[in-house]
Amino acid sequence: MRDAMDIAILGAGAMGSLFGGLLAEAGHRVTLVDIDDAHLDAIAREGLRVTTDAGSRMVGSLKGCRPEQAAAAPELLIVFTKTMHTDAALTSARALLGEHTAVLSLQNGLGNVERIARHVPRERVMAGMTTWPADKPGAGEVSSHGAGEIRLMSADGELHAHVQRTVDALNSAGLNSVADPNVWSAIWEKVAFNAALNSLCAMTQCTVGELTNLPDGEALALKIVAEVATVACANGVAFDEAHVIDNVRFALANHRAHRPSMLQDVLAGRKTEIEAINGAVVAAAHAKGIAVPTTECLLQLVRLVDARGPR
Repeated sequence: MRDAMDIAILGAGAMGSLFGGLLAEAGHRVTLVDIDDAHLDAIAREGLRVTTDAGSRMVGSLKGCRPEQAAAAPELLIVFTKTMHTDAALTSARALLGEHTAVLSLQNGLGNVERIARHVPRERVMAGMTTWPADKPGAGEVSSHGAGEIRLMSADGELHAHVQRTVDALNSAGLNSVADPNVWSAIWEKVAFNAALNSLCAMTQCTVGELTNLPDGEALALKIVAEVATVACANGVAFDEAHVIDNVRFALANHRAHRPSMLQDVLAGRKTEIEAINGAVVAAAHAKGIAVPTTECLLQLVRLVDARGPR
């Protein structure tokens, strides 16, 4: 591939593995960086099994390593770790941060750009949002069905050469990417969606569809969306509340068996991302003197679940 990039992906869970597999399949030189030794070992032995609507196949051109084993700085580093792990992950994988490495965050929640900018000049940091779905059925496997998109832009708002090069690489892998000056609107709208459905499912241990067993489920979700919309607008972010409501209602009707990542964390006894989602919204609301009672109540309840620790 003439324009192949050296790409490292920090965090090879479902999303990181999907992106890594598709980018490698498109001819890019990809290294998955993670601490899941079983996953890395399976990829080293047999490659990564990628299952999409196009079928199931093995991608064998991937490399994998733990963060402390990373030795060469790529042209592009895509970060998929949870927000709370960003600083530690970048510190342990500091060899990935070369003088010209561009870093793209496709993480959930708010505060990711600020964390990455502690390690990389802001002009080389890209804020991004993706709606691609992915599941990791087991070690060395990833699956994705349906479509998605990626919207991204440099954190300083400038259309640097590395922004377009990143878009081109993602599109070469069929990942439907655009450079979007309004990326913060997309990020806040995804935060509203996740603050509503992730926190409710985590707290109730309901699947998305089970939230419709009573009208209360949708009503609570839409209250959270409205609260996040108010906070986003107060911070100068253009927010399409009707679009988010449509997405929530679509998920309730069509993703009935889905267990959001926050619920999966609760069931597995892992710490959730509640602080980067509901927590970040509540902090921004308090800074503006805005009351967000439903979002804050769910934050406090999930914090209590997190405080129980591993089970």
